[in-house]
This record gives sequence, C-alpha cells and structure tokens, in this order.
Amino acid sequence: MRRVLCANEVSAVFPMPEEPPVTAIFTMSPPERRPSGPSADLLLDYRERRELEALEREAVKRQEHAEQSAAQNSADTRIRAWERLHQLRMPSIPLHPVLEVIAAATQLSLAEVHDEQRIRAARRASANV
Repeated sequence: MRRVLCANEVSAVFPMPEEPPVTAIFTMSPPERRPSGPSADLLLDYRERRELEALEREAVKRQEHAEQSAAQNSADTRIRAWERLHQLRMPSIPLHPVLEVIAAATQLSLAEVHDEQRIRAARRASANV
C-alpha cells in the first residue's frame, strides 16, 4: 500500500535548494567588470529595449487612466477604459459592489453606471433575438 506524503513531509525528504534573491539577477556590475565587445552591445541593446518597452507600457497605462475619467468621454468609453485597465468586465448584476468602484474610478454617478448596464443588457438581448 502506498502512502501519500503531505507537503511538510515532502520538503523534509526532498529539501529545496536555497535560491538567490531575484534582485541579484538585475544588479549591474561595476564598469571595470562589465563585458565588452559585441556581446556587451547586444546586452545593452536588450536592456535598452526592455527599458523602452517598460516606458511605453507605463505611458499606455497613464493614457488609459486619463481616458477612464476624462469628462469629454461618454460613460461607455470611460467604463470600457476601466475594463481594459483592470482586465475585467463590468458585472451585469445591478447591486454588485464593484459598480461603486467603477463609478468612483470613472467619475460617473452610480446611476450612470446602472444606465450603461441597462444599455448593454438591451444590446445583448437584441443580439440574441
């Protein structure tokens, strides 16, 4: 008969090796110890590319934050921006607690959020006919 080991017993039998802290991967060497030559150029290009990508992601996120609360945008546009930013869909339940969060983040009233819910429900109903 085989016995199943619990997590504590497994770690006692098969200890996990100590892993270096993740920050050690991203630390920079002093200039005199940095690699030079073509491989160093590739490494710098990669780091620069990663930094530019991070800056672009941050700019997009700032733009989406601004879009979700911009007064010139419709309630639909603001709520869709909130949905993209949080990668969530607005719930269809009228009393869902996250609706208050959506209203605050989009600077809409709860009534406007409920109106948008009703509009979306009507669209879904007409699409199903």
